[in-house]
Amino acid sequence: MHSVPDRAQRAAGALVGSAVGDALGAPFEFGLAGDFSARFPVPGRGGEMCGGAGWDAGEATDDTQMALHVADSLLANAGLDLPDIFGRFQRWAAAEPKDIGLQTEDVLTNGMPWDLAAQLHFQVNHRAAGNGSLMRATTAALYFAREGRAATMDAARGIAALTHGDRAAWEGTALFHELLRLTLAGADPLAAVPQTLALVHPDHRERYATVLAPGWHPDDATEFNGAVWPCLGSAVWALRTTASYEEAVRAAVDLGGDTDTVAAVTGALAGARHGIAAIPAGWTAPLHVPLPGAAEPGRTLRLADLTDLAHRLDAPRPG
Repeated sequence: MHSVPDRAQRAAGALVGSAVGDALGAPFEFGLAGDFSARFPVPGRGGEMCGGAGWDAGEATDDTQMALHVADSLLANAGLDLPDIFGRFQRWAAAEPKDIGLQTEDVLTNGMPWDLAAQLHFQVNHRAAGNGSLMRATTAALYFAREGRAATMDAARGIAALTHGDRAAWEGTALFHELLRLTLAGADPLAAVPQTLALVHPDHRERYATVLAPGWHPDDATEFNGAVWPCLGSAVWALRTTASYEEAVRAAVDLGGDTDTVAAVTGALAGARHGIAAIPAGWTAPLHVPLPGAAEPGRTLRLADLTDLAHRLDAPRPG
């Protein structure tokens, strides 16, 4: 049994846990529920970080890549610079990453300015509530956590709006930011769900209240878990119904569908709750995140890099 993690262990657990979930889930994306447990029925036996579907073993996807570009922007600018984040996203998209969401790609390549591109996409397509704003949120959630509830939720909405014109995506990302902020501080995020829901825009509160309710199960979802609210609901369900990081992420991947993103969101919350020591070494050893569009060609981050980055993001700042 692991000891109660301190804040540094929670912060590292959040970022590494998200990247591990992403890499673990990537080979099973768009598969059926139960595919993971059918292949790996015995927890702890090893081999789960298997690669496949175009991904090397331990390779994280666009979910983590975009999160790292957000982190680079926040640290380089000592705070939130939305045009800079958008520009980094554009350079990443132009660098031909292995995977990029259709909506995100359209927004980043439609030639519109940073503050209009997502809104134009939404006006034309009337659909922009994918989980792409949620999948990349861990780094910003870490950075703003020490600034309090309002700051972290406002930052979440601003970054989400860069690529997602539907406010449902903003609110889901803001919810995640706040739940992670509470977890980093050692609070129980599940107990805080009701008070956190009160901070959601009234137009979207009921939808999130449904998927975050204690009795909700991912089988109850009325939309594919590539949408932001069932994705967040599935992550919270996995956290609520398990007792360890490994159990939570296994449960998330085993849901099928958008496995890398559901597991990345689950992994962030479970990693923050249980700490980095709770993440299996067999999952962290092969972990690597190639970063297309980075200033340094060929840049790839591994466990030590991600741990250091988590501590820098969560470090107290003067003033």
